[in-house]
Amino acid sequence: MGQQAAKEVTAQIGLYDDPKVQTYLAELGKRLAAVSDRPNVPFQFHVVDDASVNAFALPGGPVFVTRGILAYLTSEAELATVVGHEIGHIAARHSVNQLSQQELAQAGLGIGSILSPAVGQLGQLAGAGLNLLFLKFSREDENQADQLGFRYALKAGYDVRVMKDLFVMLDRVSQTGQAGKLPEWLATHPNPANRLKSAEERLATTQADYSHLEVKRDPYLNIINGLVFGENSRQGFFKGNRFFHPDLKFQIDFPQGWKTQNQPQAVVGISPNQDAIFELAPSSAASPEAAARRLSSQQGIQTWDVRSGNVNHFPAISSYFQAQTDQGTLAGTACFISYGGKTYALLGYTTPAKLSAYQPTFQQVIASFNTLTDPEALNVQPARIHVMKLPRAMTLMEFNAQYPSSISADQVALINGLDKNASIAAGQQVKRVVGGVKSQPAVSSAR
Repeated sequence: MGQQAAKEVTAQIGLYDDPKVQTYLAELGKRLAAVSDRPNVPFQFHVVDDASVNAFALPGGPVFVTRGILAYLTSEAELATVVGHEIGHIAARHSVNQLSQQELAQAGLGIGSILSPAVGQLGQLAGAGLNLLFLKFSREDENQADQLGFRYALKAGYDVRVMKDLFVMLDRVSQTGQAGKLPEWLATHPNPANRLKSAEERLATTQADYSHLEVKRDPYLNIINGLVFGENSRQGFFKGNRFFHPDLKFQIDFPQGWKTQNQPQAVVGISPNQDAIFELAPSSAASPEAAARRLSSQQGIQTWDVRSGNVNHFPAISSYFQAQTDQGTLAGTACFISYGGKTYALLGYTTPAKLSAYQPTFQQVIASFNTLTDPEALNVQPARIHVMKLPRAMTLMEFNAQYPSSISADQVALINGLDKNASIAAGQQVKRVVGGVKSQPAVSSAR
């Protein structure tokens, strides 16, 4: 199940496309795994391309760290305690113990599971494997993982005093509500009030010569210099209910008030009552006609009223469909559009009884699909971490005024592990964030 979940993470969330960062984490992970209680486990270490602040361990060895948490850590020693914690879950077989206590049958997605695994991130989970990511370990399990991570990091030669800073950072981040497709650390790692206190007590009883232990602040900051911060706007972003995709050069309007999310496989929206879904996804079919034939050939799906036409001058095939699923019968409208050398599938579906009520909404979304021409949206770049060495001593507020970031001063303080009024010595490396969608492009009429 761990291997299956690892495949699902890679397919549905995606790995961060930076070999330097991936290699760095893999080497650090191997160093920690070698001193763990189960060094012969086939551990794997990957950075997942998600803005949330989290890390996950799966049975059998896969460990994932989000790029989101990398942006908030300030040293290799901090990262070592995070990775050590996750190795601790695997070494102590916590996931296996959890699985023995509960049945992880695939729950399905309510409506839409037969058509769109992507919808799982808006509702329930797409597969039994990904349920492993959302297991909540007990306080005892978390405390044991903390102890093991502490021991592994110390044994590997890291200054484990930074574990206190890690817990302070995670608590501060939890209060900001940072966005990502995956949950934040505290959603999957219960955080008892005494966790920081436990770390302090552990440190008080640890006999270690800290002068010989590594923190590796500057080497770590050099690795994450240029790291994408927050959601990657090149891969699409919302302004209100309008979705822009700069790389694929299209835009589309989702219904007002719907919950939306941009995923690697699809852009999806679910109605306020959670009884209707609309999604847009690239199709592997060579043409709209081929995509329509593929839909109608699926077992349990019937299509009718198939029509050829255009959506804003782009060739399209549309139809109604009905699908038999484990959760009941679905009905909806499908439109396959040829645009930019690709075929896009636009599907809106609900229960048969509600199709007539939702059909005008589905058609309105389909009709809004058009070329993205707004220069600001087309040229937007993702926000990135920029690490710089201070030319002189200054306060963090002075730094932020002289070298502005595209995030708030409070966030600048948070990603540097500092108080907003802290003083910074000359020559110290400091993180700022540059680029990104500071003020999102104005909504222009579809043409």
